[in-house]
Amino acid sequence: MWNIGKISVDKAVLLAPMEDVTDISFRLVCRELGADVVYTEFVNCEGLVRSNEKTHKKLRIVEEERPVGIQIYGAGIKSMVGAAKIAEAEHPDIIDINAGCWIKGVVACGAGAGLLKDPIYMADLVKNVVDNVSIPVTVKTRLGMDSTNINILEVVKRLEDAGAKALTVHCRTRAQGHSGDADWSWIPKIKEVVSIPVALNGNIFSAQDVKRAFEETGADAVMIARGAIGNPWIFKETKEIMTKGVVETTISEELRITTTLRHLKLACDVKGEKRAVLEHRKFYTGYLKGLRNASQVRKELMTIVEYNGVEDLLLKYLQELLNYGCVV
Repeated sequence: MWNIGKISVDKAVLLAPMEDVTDISFRLVCRELGADVVYTEFVNCEGLVRSNEKTHKKLRIVEEERPVGIQIYGAGIKSMVGAAKIAEAEHPDIIDINAGCWIKGVVACGAGAGLLKDPIYMADLVKNVVDNVSIPVTVKTRLGMDSTNINILEVVKRLEDAGAKALTVHCRTRAQGHSGDADWSWIPKIKEVVSIPVALNGNIFSAQDVKRAFEETGADAVMIARGAIGNPWIFKETKEIMTKGVVETTISEELRITTTLRHLKLACDVKGEKRAVLEHRKFYTGYLKGLRNASQVRKELMTIVEYNGVEDLLLKYLQELLNYGCVV
């Protein structure tokens, strides 16, 4: 049971925090399609405490996306506490601490997965954040720095003792990044040493993966990251397979195009039209995957800077697909 504060969901399916992906518009789309809890992009604590406007904008949340968590990252206890207080003022349901980002620059500063080098310090950082905010604090981390330094069992116990209300474990090491297979076998071991909820992350690319993860590991929740990019229907499909045993949704060409337009329109409302259209370009590969002549359409989309132009092109393209009557 993913039981944190006011959130109580059996076998919860979560949208992972992802830089330049999980803004309000994408979070809303995923919530509409069945995500139980969504998370912001990870937010730099130093940017927050120094009142960086661009960083602070990442904290914005809206009522329609709840329950929602704000994820922050950093290495300094004072800055992390300050950032957590700023984040709390936005009234999220959860504050999540990023102790899993594997990117070299983040780790080199002692943040993200760099915190795994010193579990005692990591726990102290988490405790200080917990003691200075009134909403639940959770932590997302990895198995360890590399295959010879897997210390997750020590880490999670310290984090529970520090007051973390739940944990998400990406079942790879920092050294792996996104490569290799995630080792789900650690989830049952982790659940043996802590009593707080544990979410599994890593190698989740389909509804079938989610179902298997719950069955094989006994995880309280499953967090989906890259598997949702360009495929937010994974949440709807997961709900179907978990409740009915089969996926009933057909990802038709019409559904792909209407969903990307819905996503883009939400982004325009939040970010402004020009910025939204430019930033949305990274989603077309996923949304148009498998459709006839998709590569040519993507090339044309890269030249458009207005929503109406995107809409006109995609609706014309949809009509061509329907007339042709096939998906390759």
